[in-house]
Amino acid sequence: MCVNFITPTSQQLRSHFKAPLQTSAEWKSECWQDYAAPIIIGEKGHRQSLLGSYSMIPKNHMPPNAKRFSTMNARAETVGTLRSYAKHWQDGLLCLVPMTAYFEPNYESGKAERWKICMADESPFAVAALYRTWAEPDGSTSYSFTQLTINADDDPMMKRFHKPNEEKRSLVILPEDVYDDWLDCRSPIMAKSFLKHYPAGLLTTYVAQKEVMIKPKVATNLELFLSH
Repeated sequence: MCVNFITPTSQQLRSHFKAPLQTSAEWKSECWQDYAAPIIIGEKGHRQSLLGSYSMIPKNHMPPNAKRFSTMNARAETVGTLRSYAKHWQDGLLCLVPMTAYFEPNYESGKAERWKICMADESPFAVAALYRTWAEPDGSTSYSFTQLTINADDDPMMKRFHKPNEEKRSLVILPEDVYDDWLDCRSPIMAKSFLKHYPAGLLTTYVAQKEVMIKPKVATNLELFLSH
């Protein structure tokens, strides 16, 4: 599943998403596991951006000596039951992850190739996500997030990705006109109704150009990319 995406700029957060970031913090142009990236929260049409760590349970909050497991993506089918997500799902801690593209492995050539997925006009978009807060030792509050995924075995575009004979999964791209409805939703049952495929005809996908490929700093990110 998606473990890498292109983050928006501060200007895009303000102008496109109407969700300014209240600090002068910076983030990388590509996000991988445990990297900081903007997320959007809101209520009654008032949106704001926060910086969150990409993994519901960040590395620095894993129990000592615990075996690392991925919480970058939460399956819609089990988000309400798995301990990593259930409480926050029931509490309605829904957010948006804004981006301009994300990447998936395509095996149609016989080997894994990194493909880019974005809007046909390459405009920014946002995917459905879940977040949580953390109380830090210094008294501050930090945030982390996970993206929600749905089965894509029958989706005309997303079924092209991931290893042959494996279940296909897709992020949930939300239409702009439901952003605030999603952020206001506090019912787990109603939230499930938002988890649908975005029309494939409004998206485009192609082999990522070598010049935009960025090697992740943490080797396990690449392993995760190729294993999903």
